[in-house]
Amino acid sequence: MSGETALNRNTEKANVLVLGPLVPDMIEPVSAFANPVSYWKHNGVAECRAACGGDFRALVSTGESVVAREFLDELPLLEVIVNYGVGYDGIDMDAVAERNIKVTNTPDVLTEDVADLALVLAIALRRRIIQADRYVRDGKWESDGMMPYTDRFHGKRIGIAGLGRIGRAVARRLEGFDARIGYFDIARFDVPYQYFDNLGDLARDSDVLIVTMPGGSKTRGAINAEVLSSLGPEGSLVNVSRGSVVDEPALVEALRQGRIGGAALDVFANEPHVPAALTSMPNVILSPHTASGTWETRNAMRDLVVQNLRNWLEARPLVTPVN
Repeated sequence: MSGETALNRNTEKANVLVLGPLVPDMIEPVSAFANPVSYWKHNGVAECRAACGGDFRALVSTGESVVAREFLDELPLLEVIVNYGVGYDGIDMDAVAERNIKVTNTPDVLTEDVADLALVLAIALRRRIIQADRYVRDGKWESDGMMPYTDRFHGKRIGIAGLGRIGRAVARRLEGFDARIGYFDIARFDVPYQYFDNLGDLARDSDVLIVTMPGGSKTRGAINAEVLSSLGPEGSLVNVSRGSVVDEPALVEALRQGRIGGAALDVFANEPHVPAALTSMPNVILSPHTASGTWETRNAMRDLVVQNLRNWLEARPLVTPVN
């Protein structure tokens, strides 16, 4: 009998189904007060149920997890979904509401790291940092002389699509670069930035468009061919939100046709698959969904997940509920 299986036979603790795998691993801290079962180590919910000898009261999901109605039907005693990530667009919130299942996420703790990467990607794209590194490594500095000039970043017009926690953190950083900041959101806020009531106008007025919108059906494909054309052949797109927010085929075509100048992407429509067209373009920077991928942030995310889970199982208020 495996260590996990032996542990999960402890019937005095609530059973918790953990999707993933997650890094840093949270099985050990959860084991202090519950019976966690690693979904990825078993063949479906039935086998997970057999491993712990009962049904599950709680589910730990990830920002990329798909928790559909059909999956929830296999978990009749489920009370809470504790999400390891800010985005929970993969969870069927209608089905959750019908069954009165609570959902939590991990806001705030990853905001600053995501904002950092958004800014790094934007600067790297405009100043062609990746190309400069290759220029030196390939010996072109010696053979061809100075590398061609790049585009200035400070003082540029930066559009932020989605002025939530991350969008505002990006904006604070941009103030240090004397950027002229504009934003789009579903509401207008009391901030010293120019408001645009549609994405097309924001893109048209931006040298760089940084996407920090939440995922989900309401924002799917929001950065479409029209918005990309409005950004223009000198414009740059940076996406650190969700791959679903950008119409990926439209982006590929816009880049191929030169309707935008370049893109820096940390998220994609069908992760970890990235279209070959994007990997072959020299004016595209690709990052493997690592915006929150620092030890400090991932540890804080883990701790918040564990605290939410423990609070629920011990009948105490959730720390960061979303419903």
